[in-house]
Amino acid sequence: MNHIRPDTRPLYMLVIDRIKELSSSGEWSPGTRLPSEFELAKQFGVSRATLREALRVLEEEGLVVRRHGVGTFLAERSVVRAGIEQLFSVTEWIERANRVPGTVEKQVGEMLPTEQDRDRLGLSERESILCMTRIRTADGDPVVYCEDRIPTRVLRHGWRGFDGSLFELLEAAGRPIAYAQTEIKPVAYHDTVFPALDVPAGEALLLLEQLHFDANDQPVLLSSNYFRTDTFHFHVLRRRP
Repeated sequence: MNHIRPDTRPLYMLVIDRIKELSSSGEWSPGTRLPSEFELAKQFGVSRATLREALRVLEEEGLVVRRHGVGTFLAERSVVRAGIEQLFSVTEWIERANRVPGTVEKQVGEMLPTEQDRDRLGLSERESILCMTRIRTADGDPVVYCEDRIPTRVLRHGWRGFDGSLFELLEAAGRPIAYAQTEIKPVAYHDTVFPALDVPAGEALLLLEQLHFDANDQPVLLSSNYFRTDTFHFHVLRRRP
């Protein structure tokens, strides 16, 4: 029997502890589909309301993943938790989660900007941009698909052979990023990005579209970063005015 004996803490916290124990002991391995809510509640000797609260907390912590119409699973990847009040690069976000950042399938080329690129980056019709596409990894797992556009004049002498943080590259070029305008969008499907990040059917990605500025308020980087939602959990501190 796995019934939980109450102590001074709320009962749902004991359920959380028990599920973590089953995970850490190897009895439930990463990716395991959990029994139904009815079966789990019966197994632990708690109400379904208590069980749901425990699963809600575990989902927020990134330890379980709920797939609508499929079930609840133990997460297969450790979660990168990131506040979006502060501006970090993808590399910094991964490192702050004590994971090792990497890059695969990088493509870099010089091209003419679209009209939208010219408007947002403040370019003339004759100026070109560097377009970089990369898959960023955490401990070898593909977790972010990055599309970055930079005015060629900004990195004219320092982009070849680059492999790492664009923030660091721009700082070395004398154009450190000071702030960014950000739009956050859910993405239900993308025929290039989803296969590249090995996203299973029924899950979504989170897209951060950002226009980055240097200390002189000049735009230097336009990025579209697609994040795996089972790996990245973003949060923001909100205050009443």
